[in-house]
Amino acid sequence: MTEHEKIQAELDKYEESVTKAIARFPERDHLPEKRIYTPLDIKDLDYADDISFPGVFPYTRGVQPTMYRGRYWTMRMYAGFSTAEESNKRYRYLIESGATGLSCAFDLPTQIGYDSDDPISEGEVGKVGVAIDSLADMEVLFDKIDLGKVSTSMTINAPASVLLAMYIAVAEKQGVSADQLRGTIQNDILKEYAARGTYIFPPRPSMRLITNIFEYCSKNVPKWNTISISGYHIREAGSTAAQEIAFTIADGIAYVEAAIKAGLDVDAFAGRLSFFWNAHNNVLEEVAKFRASRRIWARVMRDRFHAKKDKSMKLRFHTQTAGSMLTAQQPDNNIIRVALQTAAAVMGGTQSLHTNSRDEALALPSEDSVHIALMTQKIVAHESGLADVIDPLAGSYYVEAMTNKIEQEAMDYIKKIDDMGGAVAAIEKGYIQKEIQDSAYKWQMDVESGARVIVGVNAYQIENEEPPKNLLKVDASVGERQKAKLAQVKAKRDNEAVKKALADLHAACEDENENLMPHILAAVKTYATLGEICNVMRDVFGEYEAHISL
Repeated sequence: MTEHEKIQAELDKYEESVTKAIARFPERDHLPEKRIYTPLDIKDLDYADDISFPGVFPYTRGVQPTMYRGRYWTMRMYAGFSTAEESNKRYRYLIESGATGLSCAFDLPTQIGYDSDDPISEGEVGKVGVAIDSLADMEVLFDKIDLGKVSTSMTINAPASVLLAMYIAVAEKQGVSADQLRGTIQNDILKEYAARGTYIFPPRPSMRLITNIFEYCSKNVPKWNTISISGYHIREAGSTAAQEIAFTIADGIAYVEAAIKAGLDVDAFAGRLSFFWNAHNNVLEEVAKFRASRRIWARVMRDRFHAKKDKSMKLRFHTQTAGSMLTAQQPDNNIIRVALQTAAAVMGGTQSLHTNSRDEALALPSEDSVHIALMTQKIVAHESGLADVIDPLAGSYYVEAMTNKIEQEAMDYIKKIDDMGGAVAAIEKGYIQKEIQDSAYKWQMDVESGARVIVGVNAYQIENEEPPKNLLKVDASVGERQKAKLAQVKAKRDNEAVKKALADLHAACEDENENLMPHILAAVKTYATLGEICNVMRDVFGEYEAHISL
């Protein structure tokens, strides 16, 4: 018997004993792995091609050679509520408290392209984000904030072109040229059809808007990240870790294909694509997921799209801690959950991070809760030691094997989606939605049966728990105040200029070869409203109707 065979026999015997021991605990049957990882589990790993060094293809260990030893991730707090005035106060507080980037949350009417005075907006104005009706609101939102110095992320999808145009126009009024602006628009419509629901137009015109933004920004706003391809909401809807990156990268492939079909060179825009991942509670699985996602994207860009520039192959990502993992019961426990999720994001090599607040299962976060969430990032950065080491878990038998496993599962999904005709076709068939729904159902059944323990929810409960105090509440009068502001804007603006700009936009929408961004920017500058601009596009493009899976 060779030395290798002896080791294998010993490991087989050890694994058998471990499996028998674990079998005595059926309440843990939900765990994804019931075995011990050893060097032999990663014997097929090619160090040079699979792991390599940080900043070197396939970027498993990070997109920068020095990672956080060079500089920390961007500490970007997601915020927005009520009116532009209220949100502006929160943004300035965050900057003063040490946030290095802003992340804008918009209310539901804004996200689906309706003005605050539209009957459909009743009761939703300013509730889950800030209400933005026109350039006037955007001017207030960023009052006394130098857009030449701050990096801004905007979680906006269907009307992303309009909000980006407003941001460019505000910067211009501040004297900041578009080529100096730094930030990101989410601009990821495919995941809206699959998981989130804030869509407006059908897929074809929506993809046109996205590629129009790619082209416009490559020439005029070169430092801007033109899309944040989002797995976050896919995971929030109930997907597994492997599904999160598989479905998201499939969406990314669709965006790249659409841009190339529109005549863009892959290396002209790919370097400004970014991704948005969720950080769940299983720390090691999340680290492996982040590492696997970089490796998959690098190979897709090199081998499938023949990208030449290193920057085109680097998967850069923002992370947000998992809102769906926060509990209304014992909300202070969420501080610990967020700290663990933060550690996972940092060990996984994120480029920017938002940490959720302890009270977000109950309300928009209070100022005190936001401060704790931001300081969680500061403590992990300065006190934990995790940021002192590049890819601190590299070489771990478990993490390397889990990275391989997640990569393989994700690639299997991507192949299935390719065979269906790509992400758009898979969404139209309801395949991706069904896979997410099935995973969400399994998770919930495990929680309800007690197989998966959620502290404070199905175990370790507190009887007669007192409800938390000092929750943030949005004043019910916000909607009326926003309507009054909008009426003033419409009374003061040059309405003939608005009509002409909207007519020009309508004509441009009918010409498939026309880039819409200059026309949207021109309309925004006349103080045409978000709803007016989106209604022009609705008139030409129509509205999407959701696929119902039974």
